[in-house]
Amino acid sequence: FFFTGILKLAALILAFLLAVFLAFQLLEINVEFKLGSMETKAAAHKCGLSKACPPGHFAFKLTSGAASVVGPRMCLEDKLLMSGVKNNVGRGINVALINGKTASQTEINVTPFIKFLKEIEDGTIVMMASFDDPATKLNDEARKLITDLGSSAVGNLGFRDNWVFVGGKGIKTKSPFEQHIKNTADTNKYEGWPEVLEMEGCVPKRQD
Repeated sequence: FFFTGILKLAALILAFLLAVFLAFQLLEINVEFKLGSMETKAAAHKCGLSKACPPGHFAFKLTSGAASVVGPRMCLEDKLLMSGVKNNVGRGINVALINGKTASQTEINVTPFIKFLKEIEDGTIVMMASFDDPATKLNDEARKLITDLGSSAVGNLGFRDNWVFVGGKGIKTKSPFEQHIKNTADTNKYEGWPEVLEMEGCVPKRQD
């Protein structure tokens, strides 16, 4: 009877120690899971991109305006450059100029448009996004100047089309960063306007 009692006590102690061990293991797993989740959130890519940009590139995300209600949004290197919240967007074509080496914003379009386009310096990254109607006041000279920045679509930009574009002054080829959707009654998402365009990517830094 004495030995049976000792065995029962030993079994209870062993069961208790096992329960404590398992509890600590579960706690450790839970803590590691939470820390892993925090690290994942902390490691979110700049501007909310789906993947990180390689070295020597700037992360960007552009969203066109939604009808005549919500203005466009421009983000570069996790910095919000233009948006309705910042109250620095307007109807037509919204433009932000970026230093090609440092990614710092140098200017937004506040001067007369043709003069503004002509004064862009070589090596400048140019971000453009439409809001409401980008084309009505866009004459042939303006279209030519934007084409020289690397655009392939600005020549066909029409009334209430949606358009987003990233190019550069002095670019030697057509930019790969451009989206354009026509204002067509059969396919428009909104009454009188096409759907919102969103574009993200990694634009190379100026090397020279």
